[in-house]
Order: sequence, then C-alpha cells, then structure tokens
Amino acid sequence: MIKDIKTALLLFLILAVLTGLIYPLAMTGIGQVLFPHQANGSLIRQHGRVVGSSLIGQYFREARYFWSRPSATSPVPYNGAGSGASNLGPNNPVLAQHVAARIKALKAEDPAEIGPVPVDLVTASASGLDPDISIAAALYQIPRIAQAGGMDIATLRHLVQQNTTKPLLGFIGEPVVNVVKLNLALHERYVTAHGARGSLAKGAKS
Repeated sequence: MIKDIKTALLLFLILAVLTGLIYPLAMTGIGQVLFPHQANGSLIRQHGRVVGSSLIGQYFREARYFWSRPSATSPVPYNGAGSGASNLGPNNPVLAQHVAARIKALKAEDPAEIGPVPVDLVTASASGLDPDISIAAALYQIPRIAQAGGMDIATLRHLVQQNTTKPLLGFIGEPVVNVVKLNLALHERYVTAHGARGSLAKGAKS
C-alpha cells in the first residue's frame, strides 16, 4: 500500500514537472525563436508605438476610414477581455433589427451607394474580435471614404490590394482585408496629403 502511494506521488511529481514546467518553457522558447511576432501577440507598431494587434479588430466610425464588421462584445466593441457573440439566432427579430439599423447607418453615410451591402458589414463575428473584412466589404466603402477624406479612388483600391491577405496555401479560406492595417496605411496617406496630425485613434471610437 505504502509502496503504491510512493509510486503514485513520484509519477505525479514527474508529470507535474514535465507538463507544468518543462513543456511550457520549451514551447515558449520555441515560439520566441521561430515565431517571435506571433508569440508576442502579433502587435502592430506605428512610429515605434504599439497601436494594436493584427489579430484583434478595432471600432472605426469616422466616415473617412474603413469600417470594421460589427462586434457584439460587452461593454465596448472589440473587447479582448470579453470575446463572444450576440447568440441571436437567424429567426430572432432582434437580429433583424440590428442588421436593418446597420444597413441604415451605412446608407446614411453614403446615400449614392445603391448596391447590396456585403453581409460582413452588418453581422458580427462569433468572437466579436475579427479584424478582417471581405474584399467586397472594403470596396463597398471606397466611394464614401473618397468623398469624406478627399482621397483618390484608385489610391484607395491600391491600399485595399496591398492589405489583402491571400488564402492559406492559395486555396484554404478566402482573401480578407485587415481593417486595422488598412486604416493605418490610409492614415499615413492623410498625413502626407493633408498634413494630418495625431494617431489613428482619433479616427476610431471604442
């Protein structure tokens, strides 16, 4: 009996050291050596200052910037500490109301746009943190941004193309546009063209 207890305790200690200490340290070390950017949060820096992460979206509502897809996190959109969805089913009238309100807001900012609204501009992701939108969602916003920001449409299309991520291995998933990176690139154009000052945070509300 005592021998069995000693054996069990010894195995427990060995497994605790392996899985609770050696394995985490080894994985952390490998991550820092081989994938330091990803291991440290895929942080985005602007002029030496951390302004976000390429994995977490931000809430933009100024007309001259691209808008992210909606976020249902609480108490603020894109709350990394409270990832989650609204959990409203497709037959829930509240979801229909939310979508209708988002379409109305998009149309109000760009009344001349009569085309269909891309679905990812009016529906939240499951995590509420998705930083990406479809190419269609980015292109849909270009007329509004061109008018509000005095930016050339061709330039905006080029920025979208530059910030488009292709499918993994060329066929897994769909091309997506990272809104945070795209708006940072756009902000730099505003600084150059119009002498804008300050950080992009002035164009975002969170």
